[in-house]
Amino acid sequence: MSARRRSPEELLEQAQAEEAFEKRGRLKVFLGYVSGVGKSFRMLDEGRRRKERGQDVVVGAIQQGSSHDVDAVLAKLEVIPLQNVAGVPVMDVQAILKRHPGVCLVDALAYDNPPGSPLRSRWQEVEQILNEGISVITAINIQYIDELRERVSQLTGKVVTQTVPRSFLYSADEIVVVDAPPDTILRVPDDGLGTGRANPQQKLSELREMALLLAADVVDKQLEAYLHRSGVSQSFSAQERIMICITPRANARPMIESGRRNADRFHCELTVAYVRQAELSRDDQAALERNLDFARAANARIEILDGEDPIATILSYAREHGITQIFVGHGAQEKWWERFTGTPLERLIRDANDIDLRVFPH
Repeated sequence: MSARRRSPEELLEQAQAEEAFEKRGRLKVFLGYVSGVGKSFRMLDEGRRRKERGQDVVVGAIQQGSSHDVDAVLAKLEVIPLQNVAGVPVMDVQAILKRHPGVCLVDALAYDNPPGSPLRSRWQEVEQILNEGISVITAINIQYIDELRERVSQLTGKVVTQTVPRSFLYSADEIVVVDAPPDTILRVPDDGLGTGRANPQQKLSELREMALLLAADVVDKQLEAYLHRSGVSQSFSAQERIMICITPRANARPMIESGRRNADRFHCELTVAYVRQAELSRDDQAALERNLDFARAANARIEILDGEDPIATILSYAREHGITQIFVGHGAQEKWWERFTGTPLERLIRDANDIDLRVFPH
């Protein structure tokens, strides 16, 4: 099959995306899941190694109260002094832009600036620096990711007010999860791992899983951006994406409940899809609405698809949206012509290729 010829508008959009990517600095994030794993040290040591390789590196901001190891690396790097605003030390963005290094190291990414500052948060200043063509290396703990802070707080008992939106991390060109041996992390008291009923190792495992899944999600966004700039349609995903296919007569509830549990486990999106059928009976329409109500109650994304061939329609949507798992129902009855042409399920299995299928008997 020949590839679809892209329209002039699509070609222009691709060229603009590539141009914007080339002009923007690169963002690298060291991501931690508890305090004390060495994110700041890893960030600075990366800067030191780049400087030794000949890159122009400066430190734009470093968290106060750093360790002796951090101070030792910091002494080998050029530091842009913080600016004092109403008695509060803030990153001097204008000095960084005027200096225009190749790489800027920025710690305490979730820091909020004092009232009256041009930008409210440090992560927004990093955006400004990146847009000027300066690469940034930064570090952050998952408790400061806005969409994760409540779940982290439930595990650690530690509440934070300064956060970074998850969408900012999606713009990262590289993300590194900073890991450490469990016995090392459990000696750090700041994150409350030793409090409450839950086992500290269990808390640590959950926090680590959250960091790894966030990193996988960022990698998925990197893949999407690369394919978009290259004009390539995405047919696979670095992160799990689950789609449940329903019909009016499907026993949808157990499929949706199972899909919701798996989506929660992988922290991924759940989609419930229905291929529109013409002239449904009143009973079938009522059954379909009940199934869609189950989907809404599970906070699933609902997609009504149109297509003459339901299997081809399902697979086309799945490949276009990077679906990795498809849940389908299957009845035992077989129509006589399916003995020669194969059942819809057999066609789905044959044509799904790298998409995992889970079949629920009805």
